Amino acid sequence: MRFVTGTDPLTSRNAAVPAIAVIAMIAICAQSSTTAQTPNRPTLQSLAPVDLDAFIARTVADQHAIGVTVGVMQDGKVIFNKGYGLATTSRNAPVTTSTLFAVGSVTKQFTCAVALQLEQEGKLSFDDRVSRYRADFGHASEITLRDLGNHVSGYRDYYPLDFVDRPMAKAIPEDELLKTFTGKPLDFPPGSRYSYSNTGYLLLGRIASLVSRKPFDQLLQERIFTPLGMTLTRFEPTRGAPGLAEGYTQSGLGPAEVAIPEGRGWIGAAGGIWSTPEDLMKWDLALMDGKVVNAKSWKTMTTPRELTGGRSSNYGCGQQLRDRGPLLVLVHSGGVSGFGARNAMIPATRSAVVVMANADYSGGVLDSIQEAVVAKMMPVANAPRIAGPPAREAALEMLRQIRSRTVNRSMLGDEYNAFLTPERLAAMSTSLKDAGEISQVESGSIGERGGLEVSTLRMLAGTTPISTLMYRAPDGTIEEFLFSRR
Repeated sequence: MRFVTGTDPLTSRNAAVPAIAVIAMIAICAQSSTTAQTPNRPTLQSLAPVDLDAFIARTVADQHAIGVTVGVMQDGKVIFNKGYGLATTSRNAPVTTSTLFAVGSVTKQFTCAVALQLEQEGKLSFDDRVSRYRADFGHASEITLRDLGNHVSGYRDYYPLDFVDRPMAKAIPEDELLKTFTGKPLDFPPGSRYSYSNTGYLLLGRIASLVSRKPFDQLLQERIFTPLGMTLTRFEPTRGAPGLAEGYTQSGLGPAEVAIPEGRGWIGAAGGIWSTPEDLMKWDLALMDGKVVNAKSWKTMTTPRELTGGRSSNYGCGQQLRDRGPLLVLVHSGGVSGFGARNAMIPATRSAVVVMANADYSGGVLDSIQEAVVAKMMPVANAPRIAGPPAREAALEMLRQIRSRTVNRSMLGDEYNAFLTPERLAAMSTSLKDAGEISQVESGSIGERGGLEVSTLRMLAGTTPISTLMYRAPDGTIEEFLFSRR
């Protein structure tokens, strides 16, 4: 199924395509935080809208996307919001900032939040067994609501494929779907593994409706959309309705064709929301500012599940956690037939980026834009000041010197000078010449280790993708310069 998180192990046309265009990454040492508000926020880099526009337009064109819409928020303020390409090819209708796209599994953030609001009101508990609400569902006495939200229930995912199969093209009552898939043998004992399951979220939404005695769309409207002013956002609208983008797919390398939608009953609380970047950024900000759920519930959303074997799931409830970088980033991707979406937020800086596309093979353009913008939204790096040229220029000059075997050894540290023997230099030079000319240079991370500036570049040598790694002392001395295939 295409509404999966970007780091989910499932194979998906929408999630598995790597980002191929990355704005200069910033790698720093900074504290991560799961709190909704951070009083002393780090200093951010400046994001120029004109530069964002040029980068996104180029990425959309290079990757032959049909329609893309992007929103960027920095320090709680929307600094960029623009559509690109076509919402529908048959009418040649352009994407505007009010064009609605299916967000797929980004919906899971909303489903989790609604359920947590109901827990805050004492109407359910995440530690309850499913059997308290629906004893007629399979394995209901073995699985908790928390297991559903954490994707550790063991329930078989009803939509693991990347196309709409024959049963899915037909409408189905939600209860019938749930009884069928909860009635299958569990894929693993609850809590022992993380495995993405739309079945679990469809069931979580069903339980929220049961305890509130309201349809799930009404819960969303009353609790989220209306209070937050998400005036354009809709739940499971009829495809082809005014204001909605058309969804597209592709057969192999052939032309884009209109995608077959899933039948009624197959999406629901697992992925039924349609929205715009501006509306989703309202959601992101309210969530980060503590206006949607309280601190305890926010912790539930942003705390990864510890599995029975001691490993971490890296998924809270409706949030995938990236906590090994400079700052904590909460992400979720989504995709239903014909659409892909990415939503990333940085709580420590009240920043976010939302990207959506109306093609279910658009993972590359979505990831390229999201990853590049998130990198630029990271705080200013604490790498040491270096005498001499910028890292990019210094690295390219080293490549030139290595290729020509005319290395200025006065600029090398003692140990790297000894490491770079004439034999090793000759081998490195030959490998570069054999590969071909350098092109498509992209700046990578710049950080610090051991008092040295650490920087990387990505590029092509002929048709071979390579990356460089350079360490420089504050006086500009190169203590290490290596390159390899990537």
